[in-house]
Amino acid sequence: MTVIALTIAGSDSSGGAGIQADLKSFAALRVFGASVITALTAQNTTGVQGVHPVPPDFIAAQIDSVFSDLKVGAVKIGMLPSPEAIRAVAESLRKHAQNIPVVLDPVMVAASGDRLISEDAVETLRAELMPFATVVTPNLPEAATLLGEAEAGHENEAVGQARRLLERGARAVLIKGGHGEGRESVDHLLGRDGTLRRFAAPRIETRNNHGTGCTLSAAVAAGLAKGQGLAEAVGNAKTYVTEAIRTADGMKVGHGHGPLHHFHALWK
Repeated sequence: MTVIALTIAGSDSSGGAGIQADLKSFAALRVFGASVITALTAQNTTGVQGVHPVPPDFIAAQIDSVFSDLKVGAVKIGMLPSPEAIRAVAESLRKHAQNIPVVLDPVMVAASGDRLISEDAVETLRAELMPFATVVTPNLPEAATLLGEAEAGHENEAVGQARRLLERGARAVLIKGGHGEGRESVDHLLGRDGTLRRFAAPRIETRNNHGTGCTLSAAVAAGLAKGQGLAEAVGNAKTYVTEAIRTADGMKVGHGHGPLHHFHALWK
């Protein structure tokens, strides 16, 4: 049977992040991808020139269409531009996805530094979707924003913020270390049972990191859709993304923060 994953996210017109990165990641990992678009962006590797939100009722209509026909194995949630969009997704998933793994990537800022979510949407995201998701996957700035704290400066602080996100209602937290410093990029997975797992890879110096968070969360969702446990899915996703970053400089796309090489295993 074909494994299916659904991404609910914004569209990146330059193809490196958002819906496009998610669908490429699903395909590269042999998962059929369905999509619900929450916003259109005028975007390229140098920045975001405009955002056009999709009406919440049409977001809900897309979700209803997918679930009425497809057997979805996992859901990845990315950019949700407004409180109304967040509520529409939360209500729809409570109706359709009670027994399906959900990966919440709390997308707030693009790699270029452009903000992708309104200030008032952060609290709605924290209240409506964070407790529903199987795992939340913030990077260091996003974890700090969700908590209203300063960004973690080292691993112990990052783990502490993951624990506080659990206290705020998250079921599991994968706090990503790509924005950190040091020779390794370290992600920490913390569950409600207190189990802490550390996933480390050599830090790769590159400008081609557009869509890294989208790609990782989509890869985790692909693993969960295949029936992998959360730790296994995260480990496999980390390996996939690390190689996609390592080979990204060979892509030579755009003049700013270029995309990852999602099909590094196929384009030899």
